[in-house]
Amino acid sequence: MPPFFGELETIHFEGRESQKPLAYRWYDPNHVVLGKPLSEHLRFAIAYWHSLAMNGSDPFGAPTLNRPWMTRSDAMEGAREKADAAFELFRVLDLPFYTFHDRDIAPEGADLKESLKNFQAMVEYLAKKMEGSKAKLLWGTANLFSHPRFMSGAATNPDPDVFAYSATTVKHCMDATKQLGGSNYVLWGGREGYETLLNTDMGRELNHLGRFLNLVVEYKHKIGFDGQILIEPKPKEPTAHQYDFDTATVYGFLKKHGLEGEVKVNLEANHALLAGHSFEHEIATAASLNILGSLDVNRGDPLLGWDTDQFPNDLQAMTLALYQVILGGGIGKGGLNFDAKIRRQSIEPEDLVHAHVGAVDLCARAFLNAAALVEAGELKAAVAERYAGWDKPEAKAMLDGSLTLEQISEKTLANGVNPAPRSGKQERLENLLNRRLF
Repeated sequence: MPPFFGELETIHFEGRESQKPLAYRWYDPNHVVLGKPLSEHLRFAIAYWHSLAMNGSDPFGAPTLNRPWMTRSDAMEGAREKADAAFELFRVLDLPFYTFHDRDIAPEGADLKESLKNFQAMVEYLAKKMEGSKAKLLWGTANLFSHPRFMSGAATNPDPDVFAYSATTVKHCMDATKQLGGSNYVLWGGREGYETLLNTDMGRELNHLGRFLNLVVEYKHKIGFDGQILIEPKPKEPTAHQYDFDTATVYGFLKKHGLEGEVKVNLEANHALLAGHSFEHEIATAASLNILGSLDVNRGDPLLGWDTDQFPNDLQAMTLALYQVILGGGIGKGGLNFDAKIRRQSIEPEDLVHAHVGAVDLCARAFLNAAALVEAGELKAAVAERYAGWDKPEAKAMLDGSLTLEQISEKTLANGVNPAPRSGKQERLENLLNRRLF
């Protein structure tokens, strides 16, 4: 068959003055910022599922993206054709990483053994494709939410057979991720939650989820996988009461099960919105708890209450998010994964390329803005000034255990402390931010 993406040339950095529609204007992978090339800071990844497996359907409409591999009578033939198209896309976009679920790359079989056989065959196929490609695997994961067997969850399912089925699937997906040189393994909690307490033992389900995650961590060490284990907070996807609602909720769960030093979070911008947070808030929370692992960069529609997974286009929001990434020490083995899909009306293959090019440039531009804010030091200085009082010995003594509550009270009354309100200078700092955007 002819290449799915036609004869599209590999996209390169051409600078801000370029008028070429398919060119990077801001993303120069070799440009050194804060001591590292931009490619190492951002570690962009293409999501196999949204780019190649999604068919354009939504909760209210039928598929609109009729890709040839979706209708093959031989499902494995279709999977290979899809992989060929994937590596065409990786070549065109010239980005360093990709990500996948097991069901994205291989079809479901008649039973678990056949599904795993299909999966392993496609892992071998991907390994061969990678030999002739610059694309590496950022992370792998298992789809433990789409099939009806997972309608009551995977690790939290009331049926122990589903737990065993899920554990077996994850084991093989971890093996595949290691085989393909992945830097991370992600655990998706798509249906780890409940719809009604009338039929739910929440304590039992949470304990089952904790044991499942411990099994994953134990297996990671057994096979010598040196990548990160990540959980992705997923509010309202699809239940109203998700056990992995946001970063703070996930950290409490990890802490209870002794996993806070073993597992980090893969944060998604759209999920932050659905949890009632901003992306920068979730990143700052994870960084403060030392569990920032990787990012899914997309956006939601604030007028819609579901996960629209649109490509990012808000420069200020992304600048603020990446500013927090820099303050938090970067993303290490993680990356910026485009967990985003083109709109149902964008049916041409080239539409997918345009979407990625725009998103890459937006993120690169935002990172340059964030780096400039860090290098200028004005925001950092403003924060330091606001908390300067805590650097005094008498203030430190209230926090380090030197003073009891009674002693603090006695000193406060003896010194006649009478604090006056001080401005947070928010508008000044917002103006400073906006003036730094370019």
